[in-house]
Amino acid sequence: MAVNGNVKLKEKSNQKGMSKFFRELKAEAKRITWPSKKDTKKSTIAVVSFSFIFVVLVGLLDYGFNNLYKLIFK
Repeated sequence: MAVNGNVKLKEKSNQKGMSKFFRELKAEAKRITWPSKKDTKKSTIAVVSFSFIFVVLVGLLDYGFNNLYKLIFK
C-alpha cells in the first residue's frame, strides 16, 4: 500500500515538472531570433557553392586515383 502512495506523489510532481518545462519552453521560443531572408539566401548560396566545389574536387581525385590504379596494375 505504501508503494502506491509514493507512486501517486511522484506522478503529481512529474505533472508539475512537465507543466513548468513547457512554460519555460514557450518563454524560450519567444526569444528566438530568426535570420533575415537576405542572410538565409547568402548562407544557402555559400553552402551550395561549397558543396559543388567539394563534389568536383572529390570527382577529380577519384578520376586521378582510378587512372593511377589502372596504370600500376595494368
